[in-house]
Amino acid sequence: MNTIEDEIIEFTFDGEPGLRLDIYLSQIIEGISRSYVQKLIKDGRVTVNEKTNDVKKHQLKVGDEVKLTIPPPELLAALPEDIPVEIVYEDDQVVVVNKPQGMVVHPAPGNYSGTLVNALMFHCKDQLSTINGVIRPGIVHRIDKDTSGLLMVAKTDLAHRALAEELKAYKSERIYYALVCGEMKNKSGTIKTIIGRSPKNRLKMCVMTEGKEAVTHYEVVKHYHDYTLVKCQLETGRTHQIRVHLQHIGHAVVGDPLYGYPLCKLKHNGQLLHAGSLGFTHPVTGEFMRFTCELPGYFQRILDKLEAGL
Repeated sequence: MNTIEDEIIEFTFDGEPGLRLDIYLSQIIEGISRSYVQKLIKDGRVTVNEKTNDVKKHQLKVGDEVKLTIPPPELLAALPEDIPVEIVYEDDQVVVVNKPQGMVVHPAPGNYSGTLVNALMFHCKDQLSTINGVIRPGIVHRIDKDTSGLLMVAKTDLAHRALAEELKAYKSERIYYALVCGEMKNKSGTIKTIIGRSPKNRLKMCVMTEGKEAVTHYEVVKHYHDYTLVKCQLETGRTHQIRVHLQHIGHAVVGDPLYGYPLCKLKHNGQLLHAGSLGFTHPVTGEFMRFTCELPGYFQRILDKLEAGL
């Protein structure tokens, strides 16, 4: 009889010194809440430099060796929750939503409620595709918790298969806007690398010699003093692709807790990355549909302050 084993996550901290351990872990591990991290700490499932003592309020230092032991997830179905969600478009096959920053796309260990899936199940009732099972109904693709913007969701299995095939063939259009550290010298360009999981920190992806090809096209929208607003179009869709690629060329996304620069003066809780445009072929009509959404208020307010020189 097969048993589901604990998930073990180990990494060496290389971020900004002084961050509280529980806050940092909830920021960088997708779908895990701070309260769940605190429970893991209380249960002795988190160590810093091989010690469990005094880690509850531990302030991280560069070089700290952190280890989490996460128990197997509970086999629970996602449940409908009356959570407001911005519907950009909807018909009997697909839904396009504008996900806010801070919302997890689907349930994960220690975070079984408050997700986009919970909200969609309430809004769509029983009309979501079943391909990804009871924990991720309707979810064709995802964006990180602290990335805002557009997502396409399938209401039928037919739509799910068609949208997934289009994504796999790199025919969908996905455009993001990011505020990055530094003034980018090139007005536009293409970043083409191999991306794989970091051997030093399993939570991170990185540019390496083995992995999957990743291609991002970028264009400068506007320069600010020490910062740049850049538009990125995905050709491929690897995990953390834009965040990794921009950091790779020396321009990390502002507020990125995993790939950002510790010395970036502008602070923000969560990366300033927004999925502002989404295009795909309708699975039934064959029409190519394109949707856009404005930058969220907190993002625009930061740009306004930079514009004013504040």
